[in-house]
Amino acid sequence: MHLDWSALGEVAAVSTGVTVAVVVVFALGVLGLARVESAREGDGTHTLGFAQAGICFLACAAVVAYGIYLIVPRFH
Repeated sequence: MHLDWSALGEVAAVSTGVTVAVVVVFALGVLGLARVESAREGDGTHTLGFAQAGICFLACAAVVAYGIYLIVPRFH
């Protein structure tokens, strides 16, 4: 049995990088929601916080949907 160690390392590196990126983008979405809450307490505008949260959560959902698309063979 032969293992392609370079391919295994590449898959591990890409999956780790994508995981870290999704966590960071999700955290930015939570930060946007926190800005909305702090703007509601004061007299600030909260449109930017909603936009930031929406874009970040949509990006996370897109990555998850793409991962499911890659895993499930019926979708191909």
